[in-house]
Amino acid sequence: MDNRVLEDYLQAHDFPVVVKEKKKYLTYEGLQDSNVYILKSGTIKTSVISRDGREFNLRYINSLEIVSLLKDEYSQFIDAPFNIRVESCKAELYQIDRVQFWKDINQNLDLQLFVKDYYRVRLLHSMKRMQQMLMNGKFGAVCTQIYELYDTFGVKTPEGLLIDFVVTNEEIAHFCGIASASSVNRMMQQLKDMGAITMKRRKILILDLEIIKDNIIF
Repeated sequence: MDNRVLEDYLQAHDFPVVVKEKKKYLTYEGLQDSNVYILKSGTIKTSVISRDGREFNLRYINSLEIVSLLKDEYSQFIDAPFNIRVESCKAELYQIDRVQFWKDINQNLDLQLFVKDYYRVRLLHSMKRMQQMLMNGKFGAVCTQIYELYDTFGVKTPEGLLIDFVVTNEEIAHFCGIASASSVNRMMQQLKDMGAITMKRRKILILDLEIIKDNIIF
């Protein structure tokens, strides 16, 4: 998405910036909050907790983006829809009063179009990811997550495509709805044996992206 409209809006206002350290939470699912947050720098993770206490990861965000849902434009407080945790050394987020943000949206046609387009893209992404997770099986789900990590953090190197971010097998399990990290360990080893990936300083290095893609129903 083209974020220039959002950038122009942020530059035109002196919004406070919240700074959070690694592993600190910005919001918790279900707690009331009166603000909208927009990621300025760093990497965050969104997740939800199931009724039995298991965590299910939704996605990593590492670029300028609205990271909390807007919901309706009238309520001063809303329940946070998911947990937001900092995954980089620190993260900076713009903090905007949500009612004021809605007023600004309603008075700015370009911002209205941006927000509509943002939610359209996010909805399509969520539907596509759900389809991939349901149709691919556990091994395909792991491949889907590796591909998504490549799309978010991938860097081309002479050796291959480096996912330039440390992601544990436990975190991958939480993204894929797999109960134990040991199951992901076996599938990661299978991908290594196939020549698809290797590890480099605890980061995933993709040696053959086509092998990953062959195990995903797009």
